[in-house]
Amino acid sequence: MAEGLVLKIALILVLGVGAQWAAWRYQIPAIVLLAVVGLIAGPATGVLQPAQDFGPLLQPAIGVAVAVILFEGGMSLHLGSLKGAAKAVRRLIVIGAPVGWFFGAVAAHFIGGLSPAVAILFGGLLVVTGPTVIAPMLRQARLSHRPAAVLRWEGIVNDPVGALFAVLTYEIAVHWVLDQPLIVVAGGLAMGVAVALALGVAIGLGCIQAFQRGWVPEFLKAPLVLGAILLCFAVSNLVYDEAGLLAVTALGMTIGNSRVSSLDELRRFKEYVTTALVSSVFVVLTATLTWDSFSALNWRHLAFIAAILLLVRPAAVLLSTLGTPLPWKERALVAWIAPRGIVAVAVAGLFATKLQVVGFEDAALLVPLAFAIVFATVVAHGFSIGWLAKVLGLVSTRRPGILIVGASRWTVALSRALKDLDVPAIIADGDWHRLRLARQQNVPTYFGEVLSEVTEHHLEFNAFGHLIAATPNDAYNALVCTDLAPELGRTNVYQTGCHEASDHPRRRSFTLGGKTLLRSGADTDDLERRMLAGWTFQKTRLTGAFTFDDFLANRNADAEILLVLKHDGRIVFATHKERPKAAEGDVVLSFVPPESRRKTGDAAAASLANADASVKAKVP
Repeated sequence: MAEGLVLKIALILVLGVGAQWAAWRYQIPAIVLLAVVGLIAGPATGVLQPAQDFGPLLQPAIGVAVAVILFEGGMSLHLGSLKGAAKAVRRLIVIGAPVGWFFGAVAAHFIGGLSPAVAILFGGLLVVTGPTVIAPMLRQARLSHRPAAVLRWEGIVNDPVGALFAVLTYEIAVHWVLDQPLIVVAGGLAMGVAVALALGVAIGLGCIQAFQRGWVPEFLKAPLVLGAILLCFAVSNLVYDEAGLLAVTALGMTIGNSRVSSLDELRRFKEYVTTALVSSVFVVLTATLTWDSFSALNWRHLAFIAAILLLVRPAAVLLSTLGTPLPWKERALVAWIAPRGIVAVAVAGLFATKLQVVGFEDAALLVPLAFAIVFATVVAHGFSIGWLAKVLGLVSTRRPGILIVGASRWTVALSRALKDLDVPAIIADGDWHRLRLARQQNVPTYFGEVLSEVTEHHLEFNAFGHLIAATPNDAYNALVCTDLAPELGRTNVYQTGCHEASDHPRRRSFTLGGKTLLRSGADTDDLERRMLAGWTFQKTRLTGAFTFDDFLANRNADAEILLVLKHDGRIVFATHKERPKAAEGDVVLSFVPPESRRKTGDAAAASLANADASVKAKVP
């Protein structure tokens, strides 16, 4: 029996993480694959039967998982960034969320036929637009900056907000069933909220003080935070039923807005844990469904889903953005796009059983309705966002850019060469004077420490596909690459060569830093000397007449390939160990000595001329 349960736990985790990987690999919304594997493992085959497999432990386990997920959402709420966010974002959060809650509850009751308490709770949950769903859509649609920022911020903030709406509604519903006076309900609710907030903030401040005073070693900080989440959740629920979700959100906000030195490591740890929990919870909740659950949905529920898509969301957005500088095209896009995510389903699964216990029989419809709305919004919005953005002219024409850290003659020349290739690039440096040459040549710059929290809130890292660390400090270059690798991808961060290069294993790090740029592995001093000697960047477009082999045969022996811009827009860099391959239609960007530019250009022109002559000779 125990071995079988362990096997099922392992199966849940494998299915969840496997679905997440397949979604990343094939650019499919993860929520769709998670639902598919859950349905196959549950209702279709009966391999997973969570209610029977876990018994009374199922609901507490889901509750703990949801608590950790909401803690992660709380940590993502940076109050400083929200304060400086656009007016439209603030209005969507402050006005749009309550308005959406109200309209959603009205639609759930009068159209969907749910009881008032269940309708109000479900309306609060539908405020959630999960960032785990919206982020892949934004990447695929390549939206322009402003509407993408609005949708992204709304998803981050409304994730815990919608869950908190549901918590408040649940507390009101429980007191409603007990037929208590309104003053008692309001007083109990206020006490519960106050206790939850106070406990979450107090535990958060305690963790911060312990970290800052050095009372906790580095290897225990992440486990301590996980323990604090569980303690906060359990104690809050003990003091006031279901106040734990509010408490852990407050705990996450307290720690997330602190200046703890280990905050980045804590964020990565909770991201890893949350990804595993979200995947597992979604598989489990899907597996708990039965075909009877879906057959209980009727035409009123389908009409309710249509109302959420076509009436509730547009009304909430249009009302909340009145008086903002957001153009009508961007309002229209934001009003349509609102995919619901895993948090909505997880919280619905948590409260469905609890509401049924206290007498709300129609709460059994919460989970199948949540799944139906998630599917409807993910499919409708996922397949239409790209088309609608093109129709409205909101597709970004910019390729994923390159973030260059370190201002110098070489990086300025590189930025200008990238601009000629229509590849966005920006130079970041913490020294205002070093950025002077870039400013003089109209090269985009960012003044500030690229690793600081301020930069995290003001520089849109999602606009960049690659990083080049090119400061004179080798250790700093490695630090920048290591710190930003989780954001941009380990294979997309590069740095200039070290000033004291060595292949000895004791002098090399295989886990820190980025890939070494250029085949020669030249350091910044060498690159600057070459610039003073007249080296320049040269772009060469390959054709059927002038192939990559022709380019290699005619280039100067000292010339170095920096990157290849593929015909589909991808960028492949040359590194110390790898030389990119190029084909017809690609553009090769090289760093060449003064005499090399004319040689390669003459060879390309001669090849084109020979090709033209060959074509003319074949014409009768």
